[in-house]
Amino acid sequence: MTATPAAQTARLSRWHEAGRRSRALLPLGAAGLLLPSILFLVVFFAVPAGTLLGYGFLTNAANGSSGLPLTLAHYAHFFGTPLYAHVLFTTLRISVSTTLAAALLGYPVALVMARANPILSRAVTLIVIAPLVVSVVVRTYGWQLILANGPQGLLNWTLLSLGVIRTPVRLLYSETAVVLGSLHVFLPMMVLPLAAALGKIDPRLDDAARMLGAGALRIFWRITLPLSLPGLAVGCGLVFSLTAGSYVTPAILGGPAGQMLGNLIEQQIMAVYDWPFGAAIGTVLVGAARPGTRHDDGHEPIFARRDRGDGRLHLVAARRHGGNIGQRYAVRHLPAARLHPRLVSQGRDRPRFPGVAAA
Repeated sequence: MTATPAAQTARLSRWHEAGRRSRALLPLGAAGLLLPSILFLVVFFAVPAGTLLGYGFLTNAANGSSGLPLTLAHYAHFFGTPLYAHVLFTTLRISVSTTLAAALLGYPVALVMARANPILSRAVTLIVIAPLVVSVVVRTYGWQLILANGPQGLLNWTLLSLGVIRTPVRLLYSETAVVLGSLHVFLPMMVLPLAAALGKIDPRLDDAARMLGAGALRIFWRITLPLSLPGLAVGCGLVFSLTAGSYVTPAILGGPAGQMLGNLIEQQIMAVYDWPFGAAIGTVLVGAARPGTRHDDGHEPIFARRDRGDGRLHLVAARRHGGNIGQRYAVRHLPAARLHPRLVSQGRDRPRFPGVAAA
């Protein structure tokens, strides 16, 4: 039996009404799902961070208690004392050095993880992730045995046995030792975001650049590096902040020469019992360990076009921000005569290979 038009209209109106009600309740459902996470962050992040910030303005009494009046003397004491300023610059120097070394070493490993055959990629991924299951303390003590200053150190013993050096090299209890230990601990934090960003790059972009005559170095500099910048930014932010806030590695490997802000905070709170000054140093550490990073989805279309002024074909990658084409990277400028005729159409100067859109 066929429903009458009036019944069909009534049924459609009921469906629309039910859909409208479900859409109205959707924000409430989303808020309910987010509420546990928000409460967790408020209790275990916002409240401790606010307490730390507030303690930095309190006055430390002679009996060790902290209270009013509020003061900025702790921050003035920190930035006005050459010793504390030296520790701050040491922390920044070690963090920057570790970040740069992690970026240089992380790119080749990430490229293998993203573009090698599945067996090799999984093996490299396992090698990168496996050290994370070992405690940082254990790994740092291992580096202490390797970098020991005397001939009993593994590195010095090897170099002495091979005749490379005649006297042991002093590496332990230095900034170099802290950089090496931090690099070993935090290198996966650089490799994993880079591998994720490189895995999103369409391999046909490299093929298009090779067809236009670009070499491997130019392809990396003009295509791979710009398109992987989001992953590089995330990796640099993680490595820098984690290195700046580390305590175990500089305590075991650094000694007095490699002391960082984390060690200074521990001394002020656990030895001197100056909680306000320790909180002020902690606030400075949080500010120093939070480099500005920028998020991007890493998707940038690439297209070829011919400049009508010089008759050269340009391979360009364009990053889209809100639907507008911004920031472009010219890969190679080649005379159109050097290209295969099928790459360029006669009518509208469009490339003939897939995955490349015409400008």
